[in-house]
Amino acid sequence: MQWRHKDLLDVSQLSREEVDFLFETANYFQEINSRPVKKVPTLKGRSVVLFFAEPSTRTKTSFDVAGKRLSADTFSLSKSGSSLTKGETLKDTALTLQAMAPDAIVIRHCYSGSAQFLAERLNCSVINAGDGRHAHPTQALLDGFTLWQEWGEFSGKTLLILGDISHSRVARSNVILLNMLGVKVRLCGPRTLLPPSLAGWPVEVYSELREAVRGVDAVMCLRLQLERQQAGLLPDLREYAATYCLSEKHMTLAAEGAKVLHPGPMNRGVEIASSLADTNESLVLDQVASGVAMRMALLFLYMTRKEGK
Repeated sequence: MQWRHKDLLDVSQLSREEVDFLFETANYFQEINSRPVKKVPTLKGRSVVLFFAEPSTRTKTSFDVAGKRLSADTFSLSKSGSSLTKGETLKDTALTLQAMAPDAIVIRHCYSGSAQFLAERLNCSVINAGDGRHAHPTQALLDGFTLWQEWGEFSGKTLLILGDISHSRVARSNVILLNMLGVKVRLCGPRTLLPPSLAGWPVEVYSELREAVRGVDAVMCLRLQLERQQAGLLPDLREYAATYCLSEKHMTLAAEGAKVLHPGPMNRGVEIASSLADTNESLVLDQVASGVAMRMALLFLYMTRKEGK
């Protein structure tokens, strides 16, 4: 398949055929990651800037590892280490980076639309690593890839997304992708942590966790994003955990062999029981491994596309 996209802003840009192709490409790179020597010269001579204006461990590190395993040169830039702290605009920072002629910029920023803002002004590829509450396409793609490796087929599957839906860009991107793949999606969380309006969302909404988890094939727990929440949305963490912390007891109500996911970082005992996070049903570490392979696939496709496509 000839890759036609310059930028990745959200999964809604992609067709089902393109998502399937990404899974197949990531699967190839997953095999490379299992070799004794985990490096290929595919992107030798290419460069990618990791521009993270928000904290990140998994996403930033996996993009860095992905680039290096493809032999690309990777350069990291944080908000605290950039001229943004001196009052420079995002546009001027981006144009400065472009003058250094990178082949791609991976950006994480607290403002929704920041990735699109750069994509409209830069010639190089822009990959969205999370913008505000809007989207986190690479997380959704690695989650889908993890489930693809586990299930093989998506038809007839049901997945529950549990927790802080309102503030989660991961939830938004996953709802779009999973519906594209044919998965039935359920949402569950406190009313204060659900979007004000779910009109148009192709989901079933539950308030009771025991009912929401019944018969599902997988549960995706979400991190409580306290840094984005206003005061008063939750009485306290202890009460939230008592009602919405996923436990092994809850999973007995799910379908046989149901799996558990979490994009991380996990707050054990608040969003997911520590004992459940460490069971064979947990795909949390599989998601981390899938993240490197999927981001290798994305860097390869976006950095080797033909100009004008």
